[in-house]
Amino acid sequence: MVWLACILPLLPAGAAQMEVLTLDSLKLKNNPLHDPTKRQVAVFLPDQITNGTRLPVVYYLPGFGGSPGSYINNSNIWSAFTQKLADEIKPVVLVVVDGRTRWAGSQYLNSAAQGNYEDYICDEIVGGVEARYPVPTNGMARLIAGHSSGGFGALRLGSSRQKLFQAVIALSPDSDFPTSHLPLVTVPGVTNVPLAEIKKIAAGLSPVPKDGDLIYALALSAAYAPRGHFHPGEFDWLYDAHGKFRNDVWQRWLDNDPLTVVQRDIHAFGLGQVIYLDGAARDEYSANIGARKIYEVLLTRPNPCAFYEPPGHHADHVRERLQRGVAWVFGGQLKDIQ
Repeated sequence: MVWLACILPLLPAGAAQMEVLTLDSLKLKNNPLHDPTKRQVAVFLPDQITNGTRLPVVYYLPGFGGSPGSYINNSNIWSAFTQKLADEIKPVVLVVVDGRTRWAGSQYLNSAAQGNYEDYICDEIVGGVEARYPVPTNGMARLIAGHSSGGFGALRLGSSRQKLFQAVIALSPDSDFPTSHLPLVTVPGVTNVPLAEIKKIAAGLSPVPKDGDLIYALALSAAYAPRGHFHPGEFDWLYDAHGKFRNDVWQRWLDNDPLTVVQRDIHAFGLGQVIYLDGAARDEYSANIGARKIYEVLLTRPNPCAFYEPPGHHADHVRERLQRGVAWVFGGQLKDIQ
């Protein structure tokens, strides 16, 4: 990997700073979708950081289609948020990563149909950031957090990289797919597209569709149902040539469901890892249901865990919810954080 550039805006003393790094990724090189290997990474640094200071790092995964660009464009908001965390809870470095693909989102997984996004984040971004800003050598050093698809990514990367991340904060994570995902892939915009057209779109012979439901189904198919190493960029579709739902492919989706992962594997998270989940009470995608189910499974395990159901909808008050998760991880007071 190569760090190509950094920009450090001058901000008033007592305020967080933003550093924008551009990473030329080796892990994404020759990815089958020909997506860019040069990606921005937004790094928010509290005023408490000085030369030699070791602060925990929160690696934040945006929701579906999200990128560091919106955080950079709203740097005043996210810098203020980072400083608020530092002043009221714990000084941390906040890092926002880019997991986008041709289909808008990668779910932050390795897949022969899209590229190695887990490796990109865990092996390149973590190493590159911490070469500049070393984490503590003991205690809580590294948190993985995210919202929606990013919450899914936080759970999956926290599970697969147990020694890397000491804590997981999953806000409205994609989970319990029969409840959250099945309604989204059984709508006419998905079911009415012939398999032949899906293959043309996947091969780049037809333009990327504008229908949001179809794009979402394409993205998740690439993440959950790749055809394998010998078929780069290809994935299995949920419907056959006759429009019949393929239960064998759906099972591959379920195998990637964080709820399935924790139900099947008592060691889904490592000893000492702490897990914070939330889901809004009026979540349009029922993400609160899956998050609660995961929490109920984890209650039977040795991992410290918490679940919170804030008022509002799926994407309401995400910063406040992230603050609550960070406060819980570091043992802060929660009564005033709504």
